[in-house]
Amino acid sequence: MGNSKLSIEGIECWSYHGCLTEELKIGGMFSVDVILEMDIKKAIENDDLSNTADYTLVHDIVRKEMDIPSKLIESVAGRILMRIAAAFPRAVNIIVRVIKYNPPVNGKIGRAVIEISL
Repeated sequence: MGNSKLSIEGIECWSYHGCLTEELKIGGMFSVDVILEMDIKKAIENDDLSNTADYTLVHDIVRKEMDIPSKLIESVAGRILMRIAAAFPRAVNIIVRVIKYNPPVNGKIGRAVIEISL
């Protein structure tokens, strides 16, 4: 029963990220997904949270990093990825996706998405 993927999706945040001064003052809606690939065989066998990823800890890490204003969502995603990797060293792969809704451009864009992995 090798590695499995655990997805924690749709962590919604009102955050202050962007290159425009208005974005840092007004803020906007963002969503974050975190996918951890890890061996969960022990968690299946013994029903013990310490053998898998704790959703609460993932949520707390994401919220804390999203609370730090940044110009680039790439920077935010990188910070989240590094903190998640430190918290879950047994993860063999981690994907972090940061979604910025309605980015201000001269046209209509529903969302901008950065996805990075380790």
